[in-house]
Amino acid sequence: MSFREIKWKVIECLKNGNIEFEARREIQLKNLLSTGDISPFEVAALIGRASGDNHQVRPHHFDSSIDVHIITVMRAGTEWYIKWYFTDPISVFISVHH
Repeated sequence: MSFREIKWKVIECLKNGNIEFEARREIQLKNLLSTGDISPFEVAALIGRASGDNHQVRPHHFDSSIDVHIITVMRAGTEWYIKWYFTDPISVFISVHH
């Protein structure tokens, strides 16, 4: 899947509410989307700013068959870190923080 397709797919999930959150320690600091400190539409806007140069794919640390997508993007002088994977038709967010 190309970065353009990945970006479109995750933004559609965010817009349609097809999102879940991976359980983790320090979720209040590491996943501002799950705590409501940032909205799905704001995360979609951040991802929309990203280019392929801002994107990485890594295997999930619990299941290497799952591709984890990582985007780092700047907004208003702040670097955002967004990390998720797909379990169709849902995007599961691991981290959304700055």
